[in-house]
Amino acid sequence: MRRQRKVKILATLGPASSDEAMIRKLHEAGADLFRINMSHASHEIMRDLIGRIRNVEKEVGRPIGILCDIQGPKLRVGKFAEGKVQLSAGDTFTLDDKPEPGDATRVQLPHKEILEAVQVGHRLLIDDGRLQLEAVKVDGKSIVTKVISGTHISDRKGVSLPDTTLATGALTEKDRKDIDAAIATEEVDWIALSFIQRPEDVAEVRKIVRGRAGLMSKIEKPQALERIDEIIELSDALMVARGDLGVEMPIEAVPGIQKQLTRACRKAGKPVVVATQMLESMISAPVPTRAEVSDVATAVFEGADAVMLSAESAAGDYPVEAVSTMAAIARKVEKDPNYSGIIYAQRPQPEPTGADAISLAARQIAETLNLAAIVCYTSSGTTGLRASRERPQTPILALSPVIQTARRLSVCWGLHCVVTEDAHDLDDMVDRACRITHREGFGSAGDRVIVTAGVPLGTPGATNMLRIAYISSDGQSAV
Repeated sequence: MRRQRKVKILATLGPASSDEAMIRKLHEAGADLFRINMSHASHEIMRDLIGRIRNVEKEVGRPIGILCDIQGPKLRVGKFAEGKVQLSAGDTFTLDDKPEPGDATRVQLPHKEILEAVQVGHRLLIDDGRLQLEAVKVDGKSIVTKVISGTHISDRKGVSLPDTTLATGALTEKDRKDIDAAIATEEVDWIALSFIQRPEDVAEVRKIVRGRAGLMSKIEKPQALERIDEIIELSDALMVARGDLGVEMPIEAVPGIQKQLTRACRKAGKPVVVATQMLESMISAPVPTRAEVSDVATAVFEGADAVMLSAESAAGDYPVEAVSTMAAIARKVEKDPNYSGIIYAQRPQPEPTGADAISLAARQIAETLNLAAIVCYTSSGTTGLRASRERPQTPILALSPVIQTARRLSVCWGLHCVVTEDAHDLDDMVDRACRITHREGFGSAGDRVIVTAGVPLGTPGATNMLRIAYISSDGQSAV
């Protein structure tokens, strides 16, 4: 199944899309990998969904990636005697460690780490920012605040801390159990980390995962932006989680941050996913708004590796339509006459390594000679990532003998991943590249391809060879 677009689609599974038939429809409509949200899924549900995705994978014969999105810490206030209280700007309101039901003057905040970390002048955003408080007095056991904006607060509403870095890590006990369960299946390709604030949060999970899945850091807190270079270095990919980011930062800053993160990831050669509210109206409507179409298009023009659907595919009334609409937008944008110029202008300088020079040369040769495809052999995935980073106009086939590598690369821009046996020698490698290019519909007899690989074969990250070959009438190579 050849996609007629380079950007990938990540679709969230949920009540509207949990059975195997629907998962197959979503894949056929354009979903390249699937997200399981552990905020709503038990371990049993996760394993069932993984099994269904793998059944679809066998049916369609294409590697499909699976991402488990870890919930992260959920910070909430306690309960009120009457369930809800009214507040006005200028009122004094206290958050403390007392378990008694709250009233119009106070409520419990059952998070010792917040009470100890918040300082005078820090903001506390309640219920996704609908109530904004500012700390005026702190003592480690209570926070006296002034109401800046908002009119009420009710039971168990979430708390966001845009100005405060917590001493504790981003992992909860539930998160650790969820990660262990996901890794134990040996079928999860990506772990998404929620509410990280610093590189140490990523390093902590890396010690747990030990390379058995890629780590995708969700950027949704301003503290993470302060150390973004370190976080990108420790992560295998990034997700721009614009919903929570827009709560904790001025909402008008989010589009610029999206562009900065997209370009930073491309420079680093790490995949980046743009997420949250992309086609939000399609939860209940069969067509999106014009603004939503422009939002998806902007992410595609920016060169994002993937765009994500959340509730649209998980709980909406039109999950298949949402995926097909997103795919249609991507195809149209990538055919726009301005698209290639924008992508070219954002192209980063290659790193001074032989492997990066080979990937750059492959793109330049393929575009200059109008070759049918760039074929890269990749065991660890590094060669595929380098080819994707170049954002060539020429299609890229990533051939790997490791199915886990092919699945993980399913999130990367432009890569058409194929699982194949490892080549025996250089001639077999070139023959196999031409045969698969022909079989997958990327080239015909007489077309030429360029092949990149590492020699000796199977050496991870050692891309040091390129070769041009003709596809013969029988689909083999004619060098």
